[in-house]
Amino acid sequence: MAAALGHWLVYGPLWAIFLFLCLGLIGSALIGSFLRRRRTLRRGPDAKDEKSDQEGYIVSAVMGLLALLVGFTFALAIDRFDTRRERVLDEANAIGTTYLRAQLLREPHRARVSNLLVEYTDNRVALGEEPPGERQNRMLAENERLLTDLWTATVAAFPTIQSYDFSSSFLETMNQMIDMDAARQTARGAHVPPQVFIVLFLYQFITAGVLGYVLAGDRGRRTAAFLLFLFAVSLILVIDIDRPATGTIRESQEPMLRLQASLRSQPPQIFDRFNEPAPAAPPASR
Repeated sequence: MAAALGHWLVYGPLWAIFLFLCLGLIGSALIGSFLRRRRTLRRGPDAKDEKSDQEGYIVSAVMGLLALLVGFTFALAIDRFDTRRERVLDEANAIGTTYLRAQLLREPHRARVSNLLVEYTDNRVALGEEPPGERQNRMLAENERLLTDLWTATVAAFPTIQSYDFSSSFLETMNQMIDMDAARQTARGAHVPPQVFIVLFLYQFITAGVLGYVLAGDRGRRTAAFLLFLFAVSLILVIDIDRPATGTIRESQEPMLRLQASLRSQPPQIFDRFNEPAPAAPPASR
């Protein structure tokens, strides 16, 4: 049940989740109101307007605990959102550093690694904005192929730089860039545990029942409806933040977009403009 709910919360349409939540809240509030009227009828017409002094404390306690649960879940979702946002910046920095250090390689290794990094960046940008589906699966397969090609090109280039001091730092940045792929995939797959949402849904329904039971009359019903609507919108916001691939609130791809533009504007040849030309060969003696 928890796994099915988790899959629905991540991939189901938000409007359907909001509709289910609203219908559940309305149904719970109607049940609470029915129980209140039934109790009043049992006690007779003289007790119709009787209210317990403890009802106000009960409502305050229930609403306070609901606010605490929603705030706790919101903090969990925001923490995962911040992690995904930081991973984008870390990956952009790792790819950019690897590209710059690749300019120290000899040809044809420099051009090969540079072109692969540009292709890899383009694919990562597209993959970060692509929703789940067949197209995303093809992009993931292309991502794995490019990583394999990048490491294969690094293996081929390593003998030419093995004697230089920067060889270890080049391998380090290449490894870091490859590791960031797994880090970003892990961050995008991390969600608020579905058990937390199960408890939150149940408690919202219970709260709706309590409000329906305590808040009688037209004014009370309007107040209860307004409060329940606010909590429903808050929960939908939390669910939206927790959906990195299908939600409307996603981590910004701006660092990767700036990197993509930078790589396209700085081909390997641009780093040769300060190299001194090779000395001309002396004329042949006659």
